[in-house]
Amino acid sequence: MLTTPPRTFVSVPFFFFLLFFSLPLSSLSQPSPSSSNSVYNSFLKCFSEKTKSPQSQITDNVFSQSNPSFSSVLRAYIRNARFNTSSTPKPTIIITPRSESHVSAAVTCSKTLNFLLKIRSGGHDYDGLSYISDKPFFILDMSNIRDVSVDIASNSAWISAGATLGEVYYRIWEKSKVHGFPAGVCPTVGVGGHLSGGGYGNMLRKFGLSVDYVEDAKIVDVNGRVLDRKSMGEDLFWAITGGGGGSYGVVLGYKVKLVPVPSIVTVFRVEQYMDSGAVDMVYKWQSVGPKTDRNLFMRMLIQPVTRKKVKTVRASVVALFLGRADEVVALLRKEFPELGLKKENCSEMTWFQSALWWDNRVNATQVDPKVFLDRNLDTASFGKRKSDYVATAIPRKGIESLFKKMIELGKIGLVFNPYGGKMAEVAVNATPFPHRNKLFKIQYSVNWKENSAEIEKGYLNQAKVLYSFMTDFVSKNPRSAYFNYRDVDIGVNDHGANSYKEGEVYGKKYFGENFDRLVKIKTAVDPGNFFRNEQSIPTLKSKA
Repeated sequence: MLTTPPRTFVSVPFFFFLLFFSLPLSSLSQPSPSSSNSVYNSFLKCFSEKTKSPQSQITDNVFSQSNPSFSSVLRAYIRNARFNTSSTPKPTIIITPRSESHVSAAVTCSKTLNFLLKIRSGGHDYDGLSYISDKPFFILDMSNIRDVSVDIASNSAWISAGATLGEVYYRIWEKSKVHGFPAGVCPTVGVGGHLSGGGYGNMLRKFGLSVDYVEDAKIVDVNGRVLDRKSMGEDLFWAITGGGGGSYGVVLGYKVKLVPVPSIVTVFRVEQYMDSGAVDMVYKWQSVGPKTDRNLFMRMLIQPVTRKKVKTVRASVVALFLGRADEVVALLRKEFPELGLKKENCSEMTWFQSALWWDNRVNATQVDPKVFLDRNLDTASFGKRKSDYVATAIPRKGIESLFKKMIELGKIGLVFNPYGGKMAEVAVNATPFPHRNKLFKIQYSVNWKENSAEIEKGYLNQAKVLYSFMTDFVSKNPRSAYFNYRDVDIGVNDHGANSYKEGEVYGKKYFGENFDRLVKIKTAVDPGNFFRNEQSIPTLKSKA
């Protein structure tokens, strides 16, 4: 499916590779065609009544499996080829709302028909939980609710859940060359999932997380009501600014505060191999990346490669500096000589052009900005992601052994994202995101193009083996994970009698001590647990 090569600069919360947990296909409950048509007709009648629209006017927003467009609508935002197979569970209906009333009706009618409702914004959920299920389900595809309204006078923007980050950056750029927003580096990521799960990008050391700049929000609750921050209350508002949106309702959009960016910024990429100082560079990065000038974000990519017919490891620093090249070269000559940064490694450009550069656009200063409006529909390779957090630096011998293990495994790579700066200044319970005080986050990343069960099994095993190998070097009690890097390996929930205990397994990894507050909020706003998926926040059982 993917016609372009994998992007090496980007590894985000929301990159477009997802993994479905293994379920026996025989257990997947799929309605019969006649049953599906009956469900479709019942839903359409309900949807028509709730929206006060003739059925003829809403058929373009409700797709049954027999609709000729069903497959293309489903596939458009599947960001992992692993979920684009004949055996992948399919929704009975896909709803593509275009208004708040459509979303409200979709919730009410899905609940009436007792169908699970999966909510999909950009489709970058790494494990596909926004559009697959082993139960009969509908998909609520938010991609048409994509308005981005930028108001430079108030330094703010209203961003709809179905908008992409590329569209957000483009709309800001249209209005101002010295405003930005601290969010991810993959332009096709959907705002709804990105912000509700925390959201981060290459300005997090300067500004913190995306959710640190959310001022208001709109959500459709389990009763179909449209609520803003005032009417939903501060508890629910807190929950949907880092605790995931899909556990509590359907997020319609967020009002965010924009941030100032310099007229000129600097980007650079420096690579080293094992025989030319990569071990020293990675080891030293741990004490520089999270502690240097907060205007500097240096992502570390570590990848096994073959060079001159020899298997080795390449370490690459990919960076954004909110300032000029001379300044960052002088800074790192002093703090990080192991990097060997020279001015010729650097490129100066506008902040928006730097976003294009981070999206692996060659000649970013010459690229048409409108490329960020391209959603790249129905394009995906196969992949798996996992995550970890590091609280204390990995010893040099640990780096050496890691490199050897990666060469042994052969393909899976790592991405180190430094924290520090603004991140460490925000309380761990200010939002549901609890990992503020860590040194850096690790993303495990493996992509492949071959549609082969055997090849897939091998790469998934590589991810598990490397994750196991890293146990002694990463956070403990719990071993933390980033919610926007969905990973069903760390636990799933069938929402039965043991729902809280099952949820606690992954919930404490994602949310730490904030998990129990999220459970209480979930129980208050959705006591019947209508909004659920395999890793959603569980409800507390009634003691009555």
